[in-house]
Amino acid sequence: MKRFAYLFLFLLISGVPATVAQEPDEEIINAIEEQAYEHSELKNLAHYMMDVIGPRLVGTPQMQHAHDWAVETFEDWGISAENQQFGTWRGWERGVTHVDLVSPRVVTLEAMQLAWSPPTPEGGVTGEVIVVPDVEDSTEFDEWLPEAEGKFVMISMHQPTGRPDYNWEEYATDESLESIREKRDKAEQEWRERIQRTGHNPRTLVRALEEAGAAGILMSNWSEGFGTNKIFGAHTEEIPTIDILLEDYGMLYRMAENGHEPEIRVNAESEDHGEVPTYNTIAEIPGTEKPDEYIILSAHYDSWDGGTGATDNGTGSVTMMEVARILKEVYPEPKRTILVGLWGSEEQGLNGSRAFVEDNPEIVDNLQALFNQDNGTGRVQNISGQGFLHSYDYLTRWLSAVPRDVGEHVDTNFPGMPSGGGTDHAAFVAAGAPGFLLRSLSWSYWDYTWHTNRDTYDKIVFDDLKNNVVLIATLAYMASEDPETTSREKRVMPVHPNTGEQMSWPEPRSPERRGGLDED
Repeated sequence: MKRFAYLFLFLLISGVPATVAQEPDEEIINAIEEQAYEHSELKNLAHYMMDVIGPRLVGTPQMQHAHDWAVETFEDWGISAENQQFGTWRGWERGVTHVDLVSPRVVTLEAMQLAWSPPTPEGGVTGEVIVVPDVEDSTEFDEWLPEAEGKFVMISMHQPTGRPDYNWEEYATDESLESIREKRDKAEQEWRERIQRTGHNPRTLVRALEEAGAAGILMSNWSEGFGTNKIFGAHTEEIPTIDILLEDYGMLYRMAENGHEPEIRVNAESEDHGEVPTYNTIAEIPGTEKPDEYIILSAHYDSWDGGTGATDNGTGSVTMMEVARILKEVYPEPKRTILVGLWGSEEQGLNGSRAFVEDNPEIVDNLQALFNQDNGTGRVQNISGQGFLHSYDYLTRWLSAVPRDVGEHVDTNFPGMPSGGGTDHAAFVAAGAPGFLLRSLSWSYWDYTWHTNRDTYDKIVFDDLKNNVVLIATLAYMASEDPETTSREKRVMPVHPNTGEQMSWPEPRSPERRGGLDED
């Protein structure tokens, strides 16, 4: 009973009216903890999702495999689930990427073709590596373009250091640290100016090189961490775009700039599948007393495919699946309907969640709360009220039932603002529905796993995921049991600092139901 003595004190201090105070069932909270800590399925779920299925790029067979596996898994737990189509996308499947330096010496390079990149001809292509030239203006660049024919053209700057900032800050002298920062700032500025003088932006530059007959495009999108690059999508139609790890890219760049005429052999396999359907996976535990009111357990299911999408957002996805499993086991007849939304195509603009909001107004209008987890493997450390004026009242009620060793890590911000990151809760907040982002500890997410080639199973911190499962399952249970319906009254937005006009809440945007590469 100590937990609930603490609950009473929390409610008394917080000023939550006693008439709406909830007294959670201690047996259910204990059962949630037991399932999460002693019978966890997280490792099994994560292994299959990340190791067996792999990356879940929208439009790929792997993404379809993931959707089908999730439905089968939910149904094995006695939870009804289905894949709901919301649009189409460009279907594509990755094959082997193999890149070798063949002259002036021989070595295999760490490289990967970008998503939606076309393949090389069968057997691969060998060509000289050159750097996009430093020209005076677009006329000189156009005169140079024929030189690109049959060659691999480097379009990313050469990094003056491959050491992350924290490494310099720990070991360098003050003079050396200042010097490397100046060199990097100068290199970035000079590279921007070099590209601008061609008369192109990065995307039109790629197309110009492709039309000139280049053998391929070489780039390196360093994450500013050891051994990591950001891996996104290509913008070529006929030739491959290859991302090369910083260390190998720098070596090729220096060879080319110093007249050593490096040659590489690239074998890049991929297959275009045409237009394919895109889905959200939706699972449901029906409510008993208020079945037309909803709690949504939310996570985006898709990923980029440089790694296997472990922390972006495999961790959020397996967490919500595990929460649903546990609730079905210990709380099988919730008062309100509990949905799991595993959204497709978040990485291309929240397409799946925006489509769900547009297609399901009755759910959005009757949403008690949505809990969304996206940014990495860490334990949840912050929940914002997202600008909902009375979010303090109900979120503190629900949080007060969370076991103290879990809840003590969570800070709150009330009423907060409707912003909070470009992830799926925003689609619901824009429609006026109470969606909440559960922000987690970084674990070097931005430097080492977010959209990188190192976002893999081994980066998952399962102790923190179990912590989050207990937190979210308890919040969902309390939201379901709450005798009150959550208020949607919003805070008054501030005036714009430049115009003096009152700013408005973002309006929901209609999703693109078809797509390919973002051309903006």
